Amino acid sequence: MKPGRMPRSQAEHWRVLQVVVESGGYAQAAAALHRSQSAVSYALARLQQQLGVELLEADGRRMRLTAAGETLLREAVPLVDGLARLDERAVALQQGWEAEVRLAVDTAFPTAPLLRALHRFAGQCVNTRLQLHEVVLSGADQALYGGQVDLAVGARVPPGFLGDALIDVEFVAVAAPDHPLHQLGRTLVADDLVEHTQAVVRDSGTQDPRDAGWLGAKQRWTVSRVQTSIAMVASGLAFAWLPRHLIAEELAGGRLLELPLGQGRSRAACIFLTLADPGGAGPATRALAALLQEEAKIWTLDGNLPR
Repeated sequence: MKPGRMPRSQAEHWRVLQVVVESGGYAQAAAALHRSQSAVSYALARLQQQLGVELLEADGRRMRLTAAGETLLREAVPLVDGLARLDERAVALQQGWEAEVRLAVDTAFPTAPLLRALHRFAGQCVNTRLQLHEVVLSGADQALYGGQVDLAVGARVPPGFLGDALIDVEFVAVAAPDHPLHQLGRTLVADDLVEHTQAVVRDSGTQDPRDAGWLGAKQRWTVSRVQTSIAMVASGLAFAWLPRHLIAEELAGGRLLELPLGQGRSRAACIFLTLADPGGAGPATRALAALLQEEAKIWTLDGNLPR
């Protein structure tokens, strides 16, 4: 459309046309729209007058689109839907709901409760966009300090913030069945691990990266994703401490076996929920925080606990 030129038709009239076609007639559309039949007739007459094109024709007792009407309505519906969403978003903003919530989640946090929380959030905050940042270790801290997120699910509560414990995640030492460590046939000690390659996941934070867990192997292979570490260990290239909930299928299928360590066989890591600004958090941010807490509790009560 040329600058300064206003459209001749109105979005409301296109919506009336859509309802008339879907319901089959003026009377049915009037009932669906809670308007008088004369108001519906007027809206359609006005639309056709503005366009100079016949959009509807009688087909027995029903009204159906003309060829021109079918073409134009097909193009109009996405535009009208977009305007309706814009109106809904304006109302949500007027009521105080944020246009967007930014969430950082450590990759060690279980996917199942995260997705359930997001599914419920989508139903409650239909006009709020979500930005999800997947982080490792200090990546959550950095996102909070940098003002990049409104709330974070991370491996600790960084200094200067207040947070709540969500869940404990169990990290268990594992290797492939044919790995040399499993061929020793005895209880292992730390010295047994030193000469073998350990797979570790890189801290996604860049300002103050940190390590976690045992890192005594002479040879370490560092990757960016937990899934890569799992694949590397399952292929026999390395051993690693991995979140039990992420390797449940591999353990059940025998593709990974727990290392028979006398000490340090597993460790529990607490995952925390931290709001960037508890006092200034909007209703959508608070709603998402509450949903994450609820789903994490359900996940724990369902038996997904460190053993």
